This record gives sequence, C-alpha cells and structure tokens, in this order.
Amino acid sequence: MRIAVGLEYDGSGFCGWQTQSSGCSLQDAFERALAAIAGDPVASVCAGRTDAGVHAFGQVAHFDVTVHRPVTAWVRGVNTHLPRSIAVTWAREVTQAFHARFSARSRSYRYVLLNRPERPGLFRGRAGWYHHALDVEAMREAAQHLVGEHDFSAFRSAECQSRSAVRQMLSIAIHREDSLVTMDFRANAFLHNMVRIIVGCLIEVGSGKRSPSWLGEVRDARDRTQAAATAEAAGLYLVSVSYDGRWDFPRVIRPLPPGVQGLSLPWP
Repeated sequence: MRIAVGLEYDGSGFCGWQTQSSGCSLQDAFERALAAIAGDPVASVCAGRTDAGVHAFGQVAHFDVTVHRPVTAWVRGVNTHLPRSIAVTWAREVTQAFHARFSARSRSYRYVLLNRPERPGLFRGRAGWYHHALDVEAMREAAQHLVGEHDFSAFRSAECQSRSAVRQMLSIAIHREDSLVTMDFRANAFLHNMVRIIVGCLIEVGSGKRSPSWLGEVRDARDRTQAAATAEAAGLYLVSVSYDGRWDFPRVIRPLPPGVQGLSLPWP
C-alpha cells in the first residue's frame, strides 16, 4: 500500500530533509514516527529535499507499507510521534503510479527577507535579513532574465548532483509589505541551492551594486563563481508542489500575520 502525505515544518533545528547517519534530519524524524505506527521500518521519498534551516508549508512525501491502518493514523498517529516542529497535514492512499518526486509537475518556493537596518528578533530563523534599502523594481526587472527555460549552472552549488542544469522557471514574483520583501519562485524543478543563490543575486541588484542586466550575464556565463553569495537558509520555504489533478490532493493554505493583507507571508 502506498500512502502520500503533506508535511509542514520549521527546519531550524534539523540538518535538512535527507537522512543522515547521526539521525538529525527531517526524514529521520519522519521515518521514526512512521515506524512507530507501522510496527516496522518505513522508507520515505519527498518531493523536494530541503536544506538545513529551510522550512516548508507544502512538502509532499510518499511511503509504502504492508500493514493496514486507517488513513487518520498516518496523520494524527504519526503526529504524536513527531517533534512539535513537524506536522503531517493530510494523508491519501495512492496507487504505485504516484511518486512524490517524479510525479510533480512544478514546485513553488518563497523567500522572505526582512529589509530594515535592525536585525530580526521575532523573525529570527524564519526570514533572511538585509540591512540596506532595496530597490524592488530593479529586482523585478532583473528576475525576468531567469524566467523561461535556461541552463542554471551559475545558480547551483558545487555539491549539486543533478545531471542537467536546465530548468524551466515558470514565474518569479517579488512583493514588498513594509519591511518584508517576499520573492516567489515557481519552476518545474530546482537545483541544489538554486533559489538561495538567485536571491543573493537579486539582493546585489536591489542594493545597487549590480544592474538588472547583470543577472542575464550571470545566467549566460553558466559559472557559479560569477554569481553572488548564497542567501541564508532561514528565509526559504517550500510552499507547494503541484501534481496532476487526478490525485486530488488538498490545497495548501498558508497563514497570514495580523495586519498583513494580500500576501501569504509565513508567520512564526
């Protein structure tokens, strides 16, 4: 029996999604909780292997089990065995044709940046921070150089194991609400550190250190050394994963902080 689940988590206290020998990862915690319900070890596969410190509203994973349990056991039961910073939000029985990673049509990430002179307090660990004023219009102009199908070699880490750096960036949207700048990215798939490196480049443009056209030059160079430093992990959220409608998964609902209208900002 194959089960698909939705997950949300605060990644601050974990060493990323992927299992580690030390047992410090989100996958390790999730599989320990699954085993407690299944009575046997359970291996899981996720849609996007988030890095250390990265959060999620809409992670999707699947796993196979040989025991029968009510679907509610894979939500409420598993949640009783998970750390409080991780929660299963839904579960569905699916056929073997479903694969959390390979069945995904697109993924959406959001980067939240606190843009003010003072360091974050309430948003510590849940937003990036840049202390100088940013020109959001220049950042929007620069971002358009990355929309479409491109070789994103300049925007992936040296540890990236993907055979191809070609990805299709479906959209990039940048908004500002008071001191919070949000950057939304939707693509068919992402490379290791891709969003955080792009954010680092957009900050370079927004701060006036680079022109908007520079991002197109970096793209064409296909050289990681030509891009900016990687933005900190704290501001990155896996927002949602899109699948064919036949799977009929629940829509991810993101909370709004008090007083913020129109933007689905993460809230501590």
